[in-house]
Amino acid sequence: MPVLALTGIVKRFGAARALDGVDITLKGGEVHALMGENGAGKSTLIKLLAGLMRPDQGAVTLDGTGVALTGPGDAAALGLRFLHQELQVVPGVSVAENIYLGRAIPSRFGLVRWQAMRQGAAAALRRLGLDHIDPALPMARLGAGDQMLVRIAATLVEGGTPWLYVMDEPTAALSQAEAERLFAVIAGLKAEGAGVLYVSHRIEEVLRLADRITVLRDGAVVARHDRGAADQARLIRDMTGRLLEQRARRGDVAEGVLVQISGLAAGALHQLDLTLAPGEIVGIAGLAGSGRNAALKALIGALPRRGQVRLQGVALAQTPAAVWAQGVAYVPRERRTEGVMPWRALSETLVLPHLRAVQRGGFLRRRVEQVLVKRLSADVRLKARAPSQPVAELSGGNQQKLLFARAMAGQPRLLLLDEPTRGVDVAARFDLHDLIRGMADKGVGVLVASSDLAELIALCDRVVVLHQGVMTGILPAAGLTEAALLAACYAGASQTGGQS
Repeated sequence: MPVLALTGIVKRFGAARALDGVDITLKGGEVHALMGENGAGKSTLIKLLAGLMRPDQGAVTLDGTGVALTGPGDAAALGLRFLHQELQVVPGVSVAENIYLGRAIPSRFGLVRWQAMRQGAAAALRRLGLDHIDPALPMARLGAGDQMLVRIAATLVEGGTPWLYVMDEPTAALSQAEAERLFAVIAGLKAEGAGVLYVSHRIEEVLRLADRITVLRDGAVVARHDRGAADQARLIRDMTGRLLEQRARRGDVAEGVLVQISGLAAGALHQLDLTLAPGEIVGIAGLAGSGRNAALKALIGALPRRGQVRLQGVALAQTPAAVWAQGVAYVPRERRTEGVMPWRALSETLVLPHLRAVQRGGFLRRRVEQVLVKRLSADVRLKARAPSQPVAELSGGNQQKLLFARAMAGQPRLLLLDEPTRGVDVAARFDLHDLIRGMADKGVGVLVASSDLAELIALCDRVVVLHQGVMTGILPAAGLTEAALLAACYAGASQTGGQS
């Protein structure tokens, strides 16, 4: 089996060391998990493997022979393939065309051999056990999970012999069923002798998949574990250097009605009826396409909606600006494309929906803005050099905390959260859950749409189940198991408990 070894790797950015003497060995035929908080050095290490950066010190060897990774071409020639959280696909063309993107099979007359491409794509999919994917389908017809599997299939027709797959947060946008298909493909690759560097914040996945685990903290290796030698608590301590304690689950929520939703429909959502009390946290669960994300977009005014929604007895407005003005805040699922302005100062993203509060006579009051940004940054434990720092330079967890700070700035009565901890590390996840519970303790109503069933059970008072766009039940979170919630999402069977 091939063995790729990185020894004594150092990478500096100014005076800061993003990687500080890192040693890691990657072998064919095994899954090696790389873990650490945002900013621990994982992304820098991946960029070095991809040839997008050069180390300042250290050596890279393949089977004992020194190699240079001076660009993506070098990494590809060595058999390294990369799968990122943000998929690089072309939705408007077929699966086969995506598999052969940039490598179309020409005839001797310079024309594309479409039949040969479809046959080659089918063979690559079949090799991975993906017979359910039709090479002729438009890529846009596939879910995020199947799109990722198509990207893996594409590596089999790229030429060369891929043997090491670097997967960066591969399940962040996947449903449980899609993730299971990915895990099956990983098992198949491993059986064929390929290795996987699996980078993830999801500890339960790492414990299930990994043969070895390396933990980074502040750019250095702080722990190494073989399969079965670590548990969740140990990995959390390794990554954070501290024990994390969350605010305890509250008792009964306050009486009264904060939000009354009747017959809500928008996009994939066909029917939602729900009453939310002040300080109550209600989750929305459902399979991909069930309408859980459409429900929040409809409430914030990003999708045209039907039905009635009243906030403390007043009809909810129909546009995002007017809804924010009524005391509703929203944290979107896609923070990079829907939430932040990547190359603008973080202060601009934070105050964007609250410009009236920081201006006078049409002019921005910089001092007021600075005080607001400083206070909210402290409240959410945001790590940044300065308010002027571009958002793109923040880690994923800190970008998410920035969106929470923006939501809190208007002192909302209702908080809408779409995948609130997607792609963030374990410490940031604890911090965000604590913020959510803290806002609920102040009487803020919270609606959480998430594909993370464990998160919904741990965080919420009740969980709404959507099936094919229709609300089929609402379950009390106390005593609920992931298996029972997942079964409800699949079955669509009516199960009720508590207020609906």
